[in-house]
Amino acid sequence: MKKAGFRWIFKIVLISSVASIVFTFATTEIVGHFGLVISFGILALFVIIGIVFDVIGIAVTAASEAPFNAMATRRERGAKEALLLIKNADRVACYTNDVVGDVTGIISGTTAALIAARLMDGLTVENMIIPAVISAVVTGVTVGGKAIGKNLAFNKNVAILHGTGKFLSVLHLKPFAKEAKAKK
Repeated sequence: MKKAGFRWIFKIVLISSVASIVFTFATTEIVGHFGLVISFGILALFVIIGIVFDVIGIAVTAASEAPFNAMATRRERGAKEALLLIKNADRVACYTNDVVGDVTGIISGTTAALIAARLMDGLTVENMIIPAVISAVVTGVTVGGKAIGKNLAFNKNVAILHGTGKFLSVLHLKPFAKEAKAKK
């Protein structure tokens, strides 16, 4: 494996680990100090983020450059950013599906467990059902949302990536611009 490949893997492992530590600590603090409504809101946010990033990762691997080349020629906002994503689809998918998707999945599981622990008032057989139900709901919503999202990503990849490109354009972000120049 090339030296650049090792750097890439190290970078992904480091980003994932740091993100996991930061978000686990933050969620633990939130769930421990705020009410259940806010705790469930945080849980829902992590599930939604995981689904959205999974959709973007699938869309970028399913898309072709042709429609975005045409949009870039017409100077449509977000087309250049979408092209950068497509040209770096392997890395984009790694970030969106693996780093963000997996980290949010782990954090949502941890958050669900923390919420379940708060809801349990003593260890009884009836209370043992609470974590199982919360886990089942979070798993079902996450897996179901990602299944719907994958179908959407394959069928609407141009619209999804154009929207993502517009969002990046508004924020003046050009992810993977250095990598695209290096490939030339």
